[in-house]
Amino acid sequence: MPHWLARALSRLRRWGRPAPIPDTLWAATLARHRFLARLSADEQARLRRLATFFLAQKQFTGAHGLPVTDAMAVAVAAQACLPLIHLGAPGRPETALALYGDFVTIVLQPGEAIAPRETVDAAGVVHRYTELLAGEAMHGGPVMLSWPDVARADTLAEAGSNVVIHEFAHKIDMHAGPADGCPPLPAGFMGAPHRAAAHAHWRHLWQTAYQQFCDQVSLAERFGAPAPWLDAYAAHSPPEFFAVACEAHFTAPERFAAEHPTLAQALRAVFRQPALTAAP
Repeated sequence: MPHWLARALSRLRRWGRPAPIPDTLWAATLARHRFLARLSADEQARLRRLATFFLAQKQFTGAHGLPVTDAMAVAVAAQACLPLIHLGAPGRPETALALYGDFVTIVLQPGEAIAPRETVDAAGVVHRYTELLAGEAMHGGPVMLSWPDVARADTLAEAGSNVVIHEFAHKIDMHAGPADGCPPLPAGFMGAPHRAAAHAHWRHLWQTAYQQFCDQVSLAERFGAPAPWLDAYAAHSPPEFFAVACEAHFTAPERFAAEHPTLAQALRAVFRQPALTAAP
């Protein structure tokens, strides 16, 4: 276990409250992640508090002997909590961590993980294969992340890519059951008069965008048409489309809003974000 985090958990058991992330460690985390450093001072303060409580609730394990440092744990915590900044109760942003309440363990891999897969085709034939994974979130289970991919978060942000946000977006999606591409929607979502109308509006908006995106990917792959900016992996399924959209939305918000303005508006409503302003 990381050295500072071990002391923080000892204090939590003794005093009933987590120790704050040290100033130097937090400053270094922001410096290494420009998409976090660009947050307002108030948002950074809320994120720091969220990350502090997150670290008190989760356990980090390094697979295959990978040592997990304080800096690694805080980097994951800060990115995982980024979507939650505006969701918690007033003065208590940590209440939003209930969205991550179905698991405790975060496994950091020294590289991509090899996962066995099995599918059954229309004829009933079973196909077994392996898949390389940069991350995986299991319903009711742990989150697995490839540390090299996590460590490249700042470099990948301009392309709208972030494995931590992707996997934790799946956890948000799974909050009410298996992932289906629809997160918990706030009351009055985008002017909807009731919950059923909110979900109907979300489904229509995202299914339409998903189908259009899949068509773009297909045209690019089959006929050489321009490829969409958003990662083509989003065409895999509606839950993956949602997760990929979230990672782009939080790391490259201006570009995502330019490419997918209606989806950006919907995500800002879901995550209760203020209106988008130009980057400094």
